[in-house]
Amino acid sequence: MEFRAYHGVFPEERRNGNDFVVDFGCEYPAETAAESDRIEDALDYGAVYAVIAREMAVPSNLLENVAARIAKALRSEFPSMGPAEIRIAKKNPPLGGPAAYAAITLRF
Repeated sequence: MEFRAYHGVFPEERRNGNDFVVDFGCEYPAETAAESDRIEDALDYGAVYAVIAREMAVPSNLLENVAARIAKALRSEFPSMGPAEIRIAKKNPPLGGPAAYAAITLRF
């Protein structure tokens, strides 16, 4: 998933924003959906995206905070979700030199 967001500790990051890439994966009991072939029995990827987009829209200083908020929101919305992982990468971070991205991975 790709987002334009305003996370960071520097004023220019909050003012100008940056591009972020979010990867999410989880274990989920898929047996019922596999048998029924009904979206109601599966983890709705669109609903997962909406939760992540909502949390990405809230500015934070640290990617750790963003990841933790997303994890908490996903657990709340999808209590049947098993172990999960989220990775948030900030493209071209202001590190004082060339860097393609800075990223954090949270397992929950």
